[in-house]
Amino acid sequence: MSELTITLLRLGYLALLWIFVLSAIAVLRRDLYGTRIVERRAARKRAAAPEASAPEAAPAPRQQRTQNLRLVVTEGPLTGTIVPLASSSVLIGRAPGCTLVLDDDYSSSRHARIFPQGGAWFVEDLGSTNGTFVGDQRVEAPTQLATGTPVRVGQSVIELQR
Repeated sequence: MSELTITLLRLGYLALLWIFVLSAIAVLRRDLYGTRIVERRAARKRAAAPEASAPEAAPAPRQQRTQNLRLVVTEGPLTGTIVPLASSSVLIGRAPGCTLVLDDDYSSSRHARIFPQGGAWFVEDLGSTNGTFVGDQRVEAPTQLATGTPVRVGQSVIELQR
């Protein structure tokens, strides 16, 4: 082999080595600083500001019943976190776009969804690797939640409470 070929191979190997080192540093940085938490309350206030001047309509009776419900994290890294429930679904996972962002290696980026249907709340597994459990049973299809029933998502346990 010529000296030019050997020099080019060495430079290519050095470039590959630096790419590997920089990608390892990026992974370490992401692990140390975690996922970026998006502040949703400020965005909601800005979005709701033009609507504030409109007269408020009385909420539907179903919405009044669900306003008292909340999701409470009872075990795991986010113990004590409370998510008030409205008429929209709650997405649980590691992705920053989820409603409840878990800092848990055993949960998927979009792990589970808790949603209202017909006046009741249901939990649905979104194809997670480790599964979602209601009590001791793995969720295979949307399952109705009763208040106080533990839902295990990764290392976290979540309960529907009044």
